[in-house]
Amino acid sequence: MTIVGVSFDAPEDNQAWKDAQGFQFELWSDTNRDLALHYGAASGTAQSWAARVTRLLDGEGTLVLEYAVTDIANHPQHVLEDCQLLFGD
Repeated sequence: MTIVGVSFDAPEDNQAWKDAQGFQFELWSDTNRDLALHYGAASGTAQSWAARVTRLLDGEGTLVLEYAVTDIANHPQHVLEDCQLLFGD
């Protein structure tokens, strides 16, 4: 299983945030909004920030589950539990 976070921030800003938070996953910079537009986290290139969404893809890149993030505190645990059910440990 691979976890990747994506934002519109510059790579150096993402790296600083990753280091400050101690994240154990990659953070990608989508400064041109291509991924956000493709996966529905943005509706246009002028959007200032991406919608908080999570997409689970299988090994072939096929969408398996998607979430609109409404409960930031509990969302990561919920997604990890779903991943364990779908993909195993």
